[in-house]
Amino acid sequence: MGDTYDSIASPATLGSYAEYDVTLLLKRVDIQPTDTATREEAIQSGRRHYSEMISAEMAPTREYMELFAKAMATGGPRMGAETARLALAIVQSVEGPITLVSLVRAGVPFGILLKRAIALLGRDVGHYGLSIIRDKGVDDEAMRHILARRPVESIVFVDSWTGKGAIANQLEKSFKDYSDRPARLVVLADPCGCAWLAASGDDWLIPSGMLGCTVSGLISRSILNAALVGPGDFHACVQWDNLAEHDISRSFVDGMWNDVSTVIATEIPSVWSIETRRAHRDAAAAAVAWVMGEDAVTNINRVKPGIAEATRAILRRVPEKVYVSSPTDPELAALMYLIDNKGVPYVVSPRKIAPYRAVTLIRHVS
Repeated sequence: MGDTYDSIASPATLGSYAEYDVTLLLKRVDIQPTDTATREEAIQSGRRHYSEMISAEMAPTREYMELFAKAMATGGPRMGAETARLALAIVQSVEGPITLVSLVRAGVPFGILLKRAIALLGRDVGHYGLSIIRDKGVDDEAMRHILARRPVESIVFVDSWTGKGAIANQLEKSFKDYSDRPARLVVLADPCGCAWLAASGDDWLIPSGMLGCTVSGLISRSILNAALVGPGDFHACVQWDNLAEHDISRSFVDGMWNDVSTVIATEIPSVWSIETRRAHRDAAAAAVAWVMGEDAVTNINRVKPGIAEATRAILRRVPEKVYVSSPTDPELAALMYLIDNKGVPYVVSPRKIAPYRAVTLIRHVS
């Protein structure tokens, strides 16, 4: 299957979410997947940007889905309550219509829940999903599409968590092209203290962070490749229809919506203070600096902090080792399963990596 190019002018029907939940501003393409080792060498050598290639996604094993079910049992109610608090905070903070812009793809399931909650609270709310790529920026064509329909003052960006803050910083830089206001980023977990609004700075196991396309509408990570994305195109993605039988995207948001809707009347808005944000920012920077010093790392992009980022790095990249707070921490059960299954060395170092519970170091291959 080779690369294909076909210019588009408007959003295509894409993904497996209900159309009323989100409009995904992406271009569906076919591209030959690149094996992990080849992709890693190309990225680290600087020959290709990570966004130019895509790795094939595999179906999760039965054992891994059992761990997901446990994460839902413990983390689902927390995600529901914190989503309700954040929806209330957004409604209090943003006047007029509200436009949620979820960062593809981790932000989309959370964005769907926020959109439903804000609508339940009686506000005019729209919801889009667009691509943002480190070092490349936000998808300008997608932003133009949104701003032709919604005021810039109404935009609230959505992601599920922050890692080092690279995407948050990229968003802040990119948004200057559209507004003099700072970008408003909302997340559930903000261990690095970069979000405008967060439920907490805890590094905890957000259930959707365990899975890839099968909880993200069957879409891949976004792709920015000149052979696929031309003038007037949105950033691209692959739709992994071969994994449709494993897709839980709709059932996940519908199940989580039960948790959100049953508590929203009793929750209070989340408050994310400047002081709390600053403390997390300093602690997170110290943790990343410690890992880099411990392993003589010169490229910060090899360091993937936070449970979700550490997990995804093992699934998609070539890990060298993982630092964990405790191998018996229930929040790290899925991560430890992957570590054991793939034979990745790990180091227990809770104080040095705090506020993170896990940090994956990508292997130097070039």
